[in-house]
This record gives sequence, structure tokens and C-alpha cells, in this order.
Amino acid sequence: MRSAAGVPDLVRQARDGSPRAVARLISMVEDVSPRLREVMAKLAPHSGNAWVIGLTGSPGVGKSTSTSALVKALRARDLRVGVLAIDPSSPFSGGALLGDRIRMQDHALDPGVYIRSMASRGHLGGLSWATPQALRVLDAAGCDVVLVETVGVGQSEVEVAGLADTTVVLLAPGMGDGIQAAKAGILEIGDVFVVNKADRDGADATVKDLRNMISLAERRQPGDWRQPVVKTVAARGEGVEELMEALDKHRAWLAESGELRRRRLRRAADEVETIAVTTLRERIGDLRHGRGLDELAERVVAGDLDPYTAADRLVDAVSSA
Repeated sequence: MRSAAGVPDLVRQARDGSPRAVARLISMVEDVSPRLREVMAKLAPHSGNAWVIGLTGSPGVGKSTSTSALVKALRARDLRVGVLAIDPSSPFSGGALLGDRIRMQDHALDPGVYIRSMASRGHLGGLSWATPQALRVLDAAGCDVVLVETVGVGQSEVEVAGLADTTVVLLAPGMGDGIQAAKAGILEIGDVFVVNKADRDGADATVKDLRNMISLAERRQPGDWRQPVVKTVAARGEGVEELMEALDKHRAWLAESGELRRRRLRRAADEVETIAVTTLRERIGDLRHGRGLDELAERVVAGDLDPYTAADRLVDAVSSA
């Protein structure tokens, strides 16, 4: 970081398994470092290998406990695991409110596990805007699997489906989650459904309702994925093997059907679009400071220009900037 060779050194150290180097690279992503373009350029040749699993669901369904149970199962296979836990932002610091996730401290000293909490910073989709690039860091650093656990914000969590290879939707009995899932459109985005806390009353009824809703919503062709419903008690590790089996089947289907490539192409297109739009907004902001945008707005208010012509002139100004 202090020399011209800082970024290449950090990338090399991250690929060698240095958690400190990974942390510094993700911090550069979150802070929108001036060297972020260089970081992404150095990481690009090493990315595209990790299996990305998104976990989403309402608050209180046991996402962190389920994530911890999955980490344990994946480590039993000797796989390197990265965890991105997207937390609500602190209203004071803007940082992740839940820190390093107390419930995942069982894995804190495992060199094969990297856990990072990231602040959503008010982003409504349940994910931080920096999540795709943080994923790229963990992927390039050699993680075989990256688990992305989202903020429990309900209906807007469908965004995780655009980021993950496999999306796991967690529900719990007695929380009205079945009806909520139907309202939120989560039935369409879930690849695997998990009814956690299945030792509670009403678990079987929740499973039945969920399966009925899935079957009613089906518009499937031969060869399409059929979403399984798995019961777990993650706090005791019950049902985790069945969940892993469902995840393995989905991963195999992704590869065989060509859906994995389609999802990753969509993910890359969305990431490129987001970066392009952000860059354009920054340039428009520069024009505002230079009075260019304000002058166009004044002419629209005066009736000298219509807003479409003004917008065309703004685009031309941004393009030539």
C-alpha cells in the first residue's frame, strides 16, 4: 500500500492464505480506495472458481446459526470457506452493527475459514453495494465456497438471488413465513428452502404449506430444478447433512443444465452496469459543481429547453468529459 507494489503484494499474500491481506483488500473495496481498479485488475485472473451460496430469510429464523452449521459441514470436507455477513449499519459509524458475529466464533481460529461482516449502509436489498467485489476478493483468495448471509429485511431480500449460484431461503414455524414468502416473491428466487427450528410446534404444517405453494407456483419444463424443502434444527446440527445433499444436487444441476454460466453472466453484467452507473453519477456530480447541470436546469425552468434535450446535452457533456 505504501509503495507501487503494494496491491500486487497484497493479492499475492491473500492467495497464499493471509487473512490480514484479505481483510485489507476488502477494506479497500468498502472504502472505495483510489487503487480499487488496480485491485480488481489483479484479482480478475484468479476469480470465478468459488461456489457462492446465499442465505436469506426474515429476522429470527436462525441465519447465523445455519451459516455456522454449514461452515462446519464444509470444513469437514476440507474446503476453504469464506463468509460475508451483511449486517445493518450502525447509525453512528456506518460500520457493521453486529461486528464479527458472536454466533460464528467457533470458526474464528480456523485458518480455513474467513469471516467478514460488512455494513449494508442503508442499502435496501439486504446486501452491501460492495458485496460483489468483496466476493471477488474471497474467490481469488482461494475460497472454495463463499457463504453470503444477508440482512433480514423481508421482501427486498430477493436481491441475493442475483449474486449467488445457489440461494437458500430460511423460514421458521410460527412466524407466518409461508405467507410472507408468497408475498415477497421469495418462492421464485429460492433454490433450496429450509424450515429451521423444526423442533417447534407447527414445523410440519409450515413444510406442507410451503410445498403446496411451490407446487401451485410451478411453471416448469422437463429438466428444470425442483426446489426441495429441508427441515433443520441448526443449533443442534440436525438436518444439516440433508441440507448439504440438497445443495450438492443443485450444484450438479447448475453445471449440467448450463444455468451456472447463465447466472454468472447475469451477475457480471449487473456488476459492470452498477460500476458504470456509479461512474456516470460521479461525472454528473462534477458537472453540477462546474455549474453545467445547474445551467441546464435553469434553462428547463425558463422554458428554453425541454428536459429531454437537456438530458441529451448532459450525456454529451459527460461523454466528452
